[in-house]
Amino acid sequence: MHTIDVDRFIADGFAKVEAIVPREVADQARALLWRFIGLSPDDPSGWTKPVVWTADLAGQGPFGEFVRSPRLRAALDAVAGEGGWQPRGSLGNIPVRFPVSPSADDRGWHVDHNTQRPDGTWGVSGRPQTLLLLVLFSEVGPTDAPTRIRAGSHRDIASHLDETVIDPMQSASLFDTTGADRPISLATGSPGDAYIVHPFTIHAAQEHQGTEPRFMAQMPVVLTTPVSPTTDTPLGRAAGW
Repeated sequence: MHTIDVDRFIADGFAKVEAIVPREVADQARALLWRFIGLSPDDPSGWTKPVVWTADLAGQGPFGEFVRSPRLRAALDAVAGEGGWQPRGSLGNIPVRFPVSPSADDRGWHVDHNTQRPDGTWGVSGRPQTLLLLVLFSEVGPTDAPTRIRAGSHRDIASHLDETVIDPMQSASLFDTTGADRPISLATGSPGDAYIVHPFTIHAAQEHQGTEPRFMAQMPVVLTTPVSPTTDTPLGRAAGW
C-alpha cells in the first residue's frame, strides 16, 4: 500500500507523506537543531534574524531515522520507481524561519537547481536529475511560513524547458509568470511529515506571521536516471509532455 497519493502527485506536482517518522523522533531532532544554532525555544530575545541556516550533521541520531524511514522509501519508490532514486545519508540544509520583521528577501517563485552541468555546477533544465523533499521538524500552520506551492505548475513549466541548463536566478521572470493562475497550496503539517515535490513545480518561501519558529529541511533526492518524455513513472508522467 502506497504512503503517498500518486494521483495527486501527478495532478498537482506534489503530495504529502504523513509521519515518515513518529512525532517524538521529529521533536528530538528539533531539540538538537536548537542546540546546533545556539538559540533557545524559551528565549525569543535571541531570535533576531528572520532565517538561520543549519544542517543535520550527516544523519546522526534521530536524523538517521528520517533518511532510513520505510514510509519515505515506499513513497519515493511509488513516485520515482524502485531503484529510480539514490538513498542519502542526511537531510542536508535546514532553514529555520523566525517570526522576525523585516522578513528575509528570499521569497521569490522558483524551481530548485535540478541538473548538474559537466563542470559540476547546477542549474535547471527539462531533464532534471533530482526531485525535492521537504521535511517538517516543527508544527507548521498557515501562518508559520509554510512553503507556497503552485499546484499544477509542473505541467506549465515542462513546456518551457528543454535539455539546456539555465540559471534560475537569471530566469526569475519565467517562474514569476508561468503558472501564475494556478491555485496556491501550503506545505503545512506536523513534525515528521514530508512533501515530495516534482522538480518542475514552482514554489516559494513566505513571511513568517506566526509565533513559533519553523524548522524544515529541503533536500534534493538524486535520481538514477534524468526525467525525460520517455520516463514511464509517475514522476515522468506528471510532466504531461
